[in-house]
Amino acid sequence: MARERFFLELDPPDSSLKILPHVVVVGGGFAGLKACHALIGKPVRVTLIDKRNFSLFQPLLYQVATGLVAEGDVASPLRQLVGQAPNVQVLLGEVEEIDTQAKQIVFNDRQLAYDHLILAAGSGSSYFGHDEWREAAPPMKILEHADEIRRRVLLALEEAEQTPDPARRAFLQSVVVVGGGPSGCELSGSLMELMTHALGRDFKQLDPGQCKVTLVDPGDRVLRAMDPSLSAAAGSYLQSAGVELLLGGRVQAIEAEKVVVNTSEGARTLEAATICWTAGVKASHLGQVLADASGCTVDRGGRVVVGPDFSIPDHPEIRVIGDLCSYSHTADGKPLAGMAGPAVQMGGWVAADIVAKIQGRAHKAFQFTDFGTMAVLGPLHAVADLRGLKVSGLPGWILWGLAHLMFMPANENRLTLLTKWLWAIATRQRASMLITGRPNQHLNVEVGLERPLANP
Repeated sequence: MARERFFLELDPPDSSLKILPHVVVVGGGFAGLKACHALIGKPVRVTLIDKRNFSLFQPLLYQVATGLVAEGDVASPLRQLVGQAPNVQVLLGEVEEIDTQAKQIVFNDRQLAYDHLILAAGSGSSYFGHDEWREAAPPMKILEHADEIRRRVLLALEEAEQTPDPARRAFLQSVVVVGGGPSGCELSGSLMELMTHALGRDFKQLDPGQCKVTLVDPGDRVLRAMDPSLSAAAGSYLQSAGVELLLGGRVQAIEAEKVVVNTSEGARTLEAATICWTAGVKASHLGQVLADASGCTVDRGGRVVVGPDFSIPDHPEIRVIGDLCSYSHTADGKPLAGMAGPAVQMGGWVAADIVAKIQGRAHKAFQFTDFGTMAVLGPLHAVADLRGLKVSGLPGWILWGLAHLMFMPANENRLTLLTKWLWAIATRQRASMLITGRPNQHLNVEVGLERPLANP
């Protein structure tokens, strides 16, 4: 028997909001949060729906994974960020269906009507058809992933401290990171820094010289999206810090504590107590839900192909932004990358475009401003390519820090991050070296509201 659904129409705090157009935003990441901020005080009623009650600053997850900062330093409650605005309501739940004809979404087994719908549900990790690898090699997309990586690394070191066998100790001090993009390079450098300095200071039986971090990537250089000179500088720094680069290596198999890599010299087996995955990205399943409901197109990565105004064919009231969209209306015809910069600009522009249409005004076309890319590799060392300005070392780190503090949505988090970064630089101590959680907590993470059991 089909489950009964109820129509959800919550009265806004101010009765005057009832007559305003209703904008529903799905997803409180960079894109969705920016859209909500831009709609505060505008002549619309906004409902923000997310399966979690906080906005996560994903670029700094590697710092949670390596104990540099705590979970609360990179996550901010949505109700504090935008929920206190008179015309914004925050609801916890996960969208399950979209009825494009009736202009309704279904979440928490209830229907909610919209006049304008902004989908900004983001992306997850892709194992390129090998989801069985997830248990052995956790990704790094949500807080549970970062916690799991930290838990595995620290537990391995604790076991190594009590292990008399030198070979076993060396194995427990080994980590393999798959993926040589910004996340993989940042995680590798931070793990090496964590292990070498934590071992030398906090562990009595371990030799920091036995620590080993191997970074695996199928390309001929790390950070392939950057200028080759910066890629070379990044690779040289990581190697000088002790990270082994296995370039041109394609992963063939992953199992518990073992990675099989195919190289030009044949298959190579890497054994490590901890394996991390940063190699693949796939769009939220909500893209396919929208495609099934509307007939719109999704690309191979599950991203929704959108028009110049981020709408889908025959549905100008539906916009798709952030990692969930494939936007190729650019000068070179290449889709915009799934990064914070494009997502923030998309969210702000779409919000302004919706308001302009409601008010009957023309709005300028979207034009992305590329401010560049950057990656931090170690204490006071980063590489940055800012619109042709190539910077590495300490100047790169300063620019990286300023950029990340600027994108951080909460002032409180900016202060705590800056304090902990400076403390770590001054003392080489990390603020969050706690072993918490349970084994494999990154698998099948349940978030949001529990679904009620279906009626028999």
